[in-house]
Amino acid sequence: METAIEHRDFFPPVGIRRVAMISLHTSPLAQPGIGSAGGMNVYIRELSRHLAQRGVEVDIFTRRDHPDLPPVVEPVPGVRVLTLDAGPATSLAKERLFCYVPEFVSELAYRVYGQQRPYDVIHAHYWLSGWAAHLLQRYWSIPFVQMFHTLAVLKNAVRASPPESVLRLQVEQGLARIADAVIAANPDERETIVSELGAPPGRLCTVPPGVDAEHFRPLDRAAARAQMGIEPNRPTALFVGRIDPVKGIDTLLRAWQRVHATLAKERPLLLFLGGTFQNGLYGPEPDRALARVIAEAETLGLSGSIRFLGSRPQSELPLFYNAADVCLIPSRYESFGLVAVEAMACGTPVIASRVGGLRFSVEHEVSGLHVPPDDPDALAAATIRTLTDHRLRSHLQVGARQAALRYSWHRVTTAVVKVYEQVARREALQPCPA
Repeated sequence: METAIEHRDFFPPVGIRRVAMISLHTSPLAQPGIGSAGGMNVYIRELSRHLAQRGVEVDIFTRRDHPDLPPVVEPVPGVRVLTLDAGPATSLAKERLFCYVPEFVSELAYRVYGQQRPYDVIHAHYWLSGWAAHLLQRYWSIPFVQMFHTLAVLKNAVRASPPESVLRLQVEQGLARIADAVIAANPDERETIVSELGAPPGRLCTVPPGVDAEHFRPLDRAAARAQMGIEPNRPTALFVGRIDPVKGIDTLLRAWQRVHATLAKERPLLLFLGGTFQNGLYGPEPDRALARVIAEAETLGLSGSIRFLGSRPQSELPLFYNAADVCLIPSRYESFGLVAVEAMACGTPVIASRVGGLRFSVEHEVSGLHVPPDDPDALAAATIRTLTDHRLRSHLQVGARQAALRYSWHRVTTAVVKVYEQVARREALQPCPA
């Protein structure tokens, strides 16, 4: 087993010893695609692991949402996940968690006081965690770094779901102005944080999330398909994501209806990875959200051309990415779009909405194709083009892998450590190295 000590000597000395990360509403150990777990969970888990490899100890504090969760878990050497009691030990909608933030903060401060583990910096993920970091200032005089991961003002702009609350809008605006540093995932997000949230430009740094290019890598496509029972030449697309209006699943299904009709003789297949299956009286049963998607697909006559497989752990995803000809991301908003970079790292082209971070992570006609959001005709046309044009697909496969390598965790961790060191010394942020 690899250890943090084995990797430490490969990196320059780090000017901090210990970081407190806060992920109040979701545990980094949760599987993406289930509930509210997604790319942020992966980001926290991977950043912590790479920090530990450089000799930085990381404690991640999260709220207990199940009574059986252990108080402390050490997923890798140098990283601990500490589960705190704040409100009922059950899953709650994010909107209901704000009133439990003071209780969470008190429990966190008490736990740390008892263990006598001082921290050099706090890294808060999401607005609820940022508010917790702000309240911690009454106990600690420690600078904090804020990363929003998604912004209410940008989510409201796409009108994909019920609008985010005024409370969230106000808290995000306040955090942008008082945090010692704010990390933005892409240039557009940085501009929004400055122009609409009022953050001082000198406190912002743009650092995109990373991808594990050793785990997500090209594999033998024929072997991957054989393992999944997919015919060698069957046109196959893939969707990976949680079931949420912002993910554009309605657009995906309507586009796939057109693909299915146009390529009927080739029997195109869509692999849908999202939602959960639970044990029922007559075998696995989809959860309520997934059941609605399955019902819509049946209404559109797509039952035979979509495999609903539920969410899958990170360890299995490379198999799916490699089995697919193309990965479809019809989101209405993405701060970064981790699925896109994971797919590209496996050499799988991406067709993505031209929104948010996807505008930067996916290069049009190089590593994938861009389409307008909420446009099933455009998504269908791009999908058909990619599935039927072997030369284009081969070109995009090469470009996809090359583009993904820009997002190595080595570069991302180096940039984040630089931010940590500067705020810990109470210095003004220098230009970001990534």
